[in-house]
Amino acid sequence: MTGAELTDCYRGYIACLNSQNWPELGRFVDDEVQYNGERVGLDGYRRMLEDDFQAIPDLHFNVDLLVAEPPRVACRLLFDCTPAGTLFGFPVNGKRVAFSENVFYEFQNGKIRHVWSVIDKAAVGAQV
Repeated sequence: MTGAELTDCYRGYIACLNSQNWPELGRFVDDEVQYNGERVGLDGYRRMLEDDFQAIPDLHFNVDLLVAEPPRVACRLLFDCTPAGTLFGFPVNGKRVAFSENVFYEFQNGKIRHVWSVIDKAAVGAQV
């Protein structure tokens, strides 16, 4: 895939997440996907995302910075949301919080195969 194709595919993936169109997730994510070095598979990755949306009903992935260098994508995602209970161990309990995630993806055969994520949990702690 070219850089432009990777960018388009990634934006489609983000749209899939934001619409919670879980049956389409397999168009973007490999069956053998790994998350932070652990093989979670497509089903485990989907469960993780579903759990995120359950904990944060107004979750929305906002692309702030996106760089594609085949076969990898790097993205800074911004979140401004209202978690229902605890988030990253902090008792948010319905308070609006903002934080970022720096995430790196490696694509294989047109799908996300590896994900490495670093979330700014300290930003949440500073707001509660």
